[in-house]
Amino acid sequence: MTVPGITAPPAIQARLLDLQRIDDELTRIVQHRRRLEQAGDIAAAEAERSALRRSAADRRDELEDLRTRIGRVETDVKTVVQRLERDRSRLATTSSVKDVAGLEQEIASLHRRREALEDDELLLMEQVESVETAAATVETALGAVDERIAVLRTDREDAVAGLADQHRDAAARRGELVAELPADLVALYDRQRTRYGIGAARLVGAVSEGSNMSLTGADLASVRSAAPDAVVLDPESNCILVRT
Repeated sequence: MTVPGITAPPAIQARLLDLQRIDDELTRIVQHRRRLEQAGDIAAAEAERSALRRSAADRRDELEDLRTRIGRVETDVKTVVQRLERDRSRLATTSSVKDVAGLEQEIASLHRRREALEDDELLLMEQVESVETAAATVETALGAVDERIAVLRTDREDAVAGLADQHRDAAARRGELVAELPADLVALYDRQRTRYGIGAARLVGAVSEGSNMSLTGADLASVRSAAPDAVVLDPESNCILVRT
């Protein structure tokens, strides 16, 4: 189908293929940048970091609780020791058989209590050591994931910056080319590309590279009978057919 009111020499129409290649390049750059910005590697690393931070907070809470419990045990041990000293002092000064028996019984009980408290303290200290080791492991992993995120972000920023440079270069080349082409031809190309995804393609023999299909006999005859400077649209893809 020829486009009424728009004509261009074949050599000018052929330059639309260069314009299409530049637009394809710009599309690929935009898509690549979108893929980079949506890549899941940084999101996955950040999710891992969040989990590690929660684990680190849990370890800190455990340590705080254990140290509080140790503090209470130490206070209890001091109280027991003070009572032992008091009872021993009273035992050394009393002459009552009944008081001696009671004090000795209480001293024995206090010794047992002290031993139990010291056992509890030792167990708690072992738990502290275990949690501190776990906390150190988490902090090491957290440092490693922080470094990995920094590297991933730097790599992505560098890649995006490189794509931005490529986009500017391609856009500049497009602008230079568009300035050399007839405005009505470029407007038609842009309209078809916006609507159908492709603005111009070659006709090679009977095959349109816009649709990768062979034209029917009637369509091919119509295209071949069109004037050399007529602008022809592909009946399948609706792009401008550049005849070769």
